[in-house]
Amino acid sequence: MKDYISANKALWNRKTGIHLQSNMYDVPAFLNGKTSLKSYELDLLGDVSGKKILHLQCHFGQDSLSLARMGAQVVGVDLADKAIEQANAFRQQLQLDASFVCCDIFEADQFINEQFDIVFTSYGTIGWLPQLDRWGEIISHFLKPGGQLVFVEFHPVMWMLDDASFTQLTYSYFNVHTFEEIVTTTYSDGPGHEPLVSFSWNHSLSEVFNALLQQQLAITDFREYPTSPYDCFPNTVKVDGGYQIKGLEGKLPMVYSIVANK
Repeated sequence: MKDYISANKALWNRKTGIHLQSNMYDVPAFLNGKTSLKSYELDLLGDVSGKKILHLQCHFGQDSLSLARMGAQVVGVDLADKAIEQANAFRQQLQLDASFVCCDIFEADQFINEQFDIVFTSYGTIGWLPQLDRWGEIISHFLKPGGQLVFVEFHPVMWMLDDASFTQLTYSYFNVHTFEEIVTTTYSDGPGHEPLVSFSWNHSLSEVFNALLQQQLAITDFREYPTSPYDCFPNTVKVDGGYQIKGLEGKLPMVYSIVANK
């Protein structure tokens, strides 16, 4: 288990520098006041002013700090120390009410001793976790009674598609094996990097739902979306509302969201 953690930590430390320079993350616009949050999560979050939010797998903190700009008190958690260093640098530069913790989220309860109104996590997060039972436990642990999970993620159907054309069903929908790969690029625009090992997993909707239901979290909202707000997949075409896979426009769910209450 520690092998995947150390490998993915090294990978995301390397990704951080590339992402900071990418057009996708558009750091200059963010520093000038543009939110990094997308409409899907903004619609679900609503008014967060005065609320305490735990942001799991926060990368280098843009979404966390966007939430702080909306009036929330935010704690962001991420595995990559380079990402957390940058998040803290942005926090100091922008003077926002946020703090950041570098740790494996499965061990977050050893570093954070408080509960939150909202646990938030989004886009490309749970695929880096081997199983979700502990994920559900962590969410429940940190939510206040009456607190709420807001979760937006790429649909598991997307990870079934082949790596080249991204139009053929190749991989299993179910979490039946580990994807151990050698990668040299990130999903953003920008340069490649030296070969690094990546460990990831696909999680079916039933696995996600059961991880939450086993913690007695009440699922109050579930949605599937035909577009991705990010141009982060191969073979995409821009459509109204985001991006879809060319040749499969309107045929695939690309993103889903869950709201669950404790």
